[in-house]
Amino acid sequence: MSHPGDHAPPVDDDEGTEEFRPLIFGEALFDHFPDGSKVLGGAPFNVAWHLQGFKASPLVVTAVGDDIDGTEILRRMARWGMDTSGVQVHPVRPTGRVTAHLEGGEPHYEIESRQAYDAVSVEGLPPPSALAATHLLYHGSLGVREETSASSLAHLRRTLGVPTLMDVNLRDPWWTRATLDRYLGGTTWVKVNRVEAGLLSGLPVQDTEQLSKAATALREKHGIGTLVVTRGEEGAVAVAAQGIHWTSAPAVSDFVDPVGAGDAFSAVLALGIHGGWELETMLRRAVQFAAELCRIRGATSEDQELYARHLRRWTDAA
Repeated sequence: MSHPGDHAPPVDDDEGTEEFRPLIFGEALFDHFPDGSKVLGGAPFNVAWHLQGFKASPLVVTAVGDDIDGTEILRRMARWGMDTSGVQVHPVRPTGRVTAHLEGGEPHYEIESRQAYDAVSVEGLPPPSALAATHLLYHGSLGVREETSASSLAHLRRTLGVPTLMDVNLRDPWWTRATLDRYLGGTTWVKVNRVEAGLLSGLPVQDTEQLSKAATALREKHGIGTLVVTRGEEGAVAVAAQGIHWTSAPAVSDFVDPVGAGDAFSAVLALGIHGGWELETMLRRAVQFAAELCRIRGATSEDQELYARHLRRWTDAA
């Protein structure tokens, strides 16, 4: 069943007056740490959180359990002004959980199976009128590891008629090449990191020339519209029909951690796709916001000024 919620206010920024209504599909979960603490996350959820911060109105389609963590996710969403109407509450399955273990002082993460977000049902999707109001479909690759959610995503991809941004997140053992190929084929926009570009293309990616060849081969093999490869502190590259575009990343002062930087990048990518930004502009703004996320702990922030500062910068540069 769906959980009713208030709709977020429409976007009101100088980049355009039309409300940006992306549909964000995939996992919402908590990372649980050995000290008993937990951190709200999941790549799609992080992307939706940032888009809300940027005054978009994301429609989050996921599922949580009828449990304490599920209630907490809905409460946090409501507090941030997010629309919860697309969140299904599963009566049996638990809210998504990732358990962190320390091995040799380094964190390792166990993504648990059979979670609520694996069971997003077609029947529980928002009504056609709500779906018709969306402008972009964003999804990852982890949230379709079970057939129930995969069928719901297939339904959305087939019926929405909007550009799709696929954010590849390869998490062993929850992916296969055959499954991934099914989603990559003909997708409008795909984002991978350097390691994923190498894995999926089967080619070396150690230097810029190798990465260019691997990304071009991957794009051509699957008929992808634009393939974006993030390169961490080195920036990003986009391979499109009109050529290859590189951008460097700004130096990060007061570095804290890189957690969620890729999701921050994806959120700005979504804004740029909707706003029709030039590819160079889109990449530059995305790496700048991702770099700023590296200066804070965790993948999201409740600091409204963080988002307002970037919106002002973009408006001033227009």
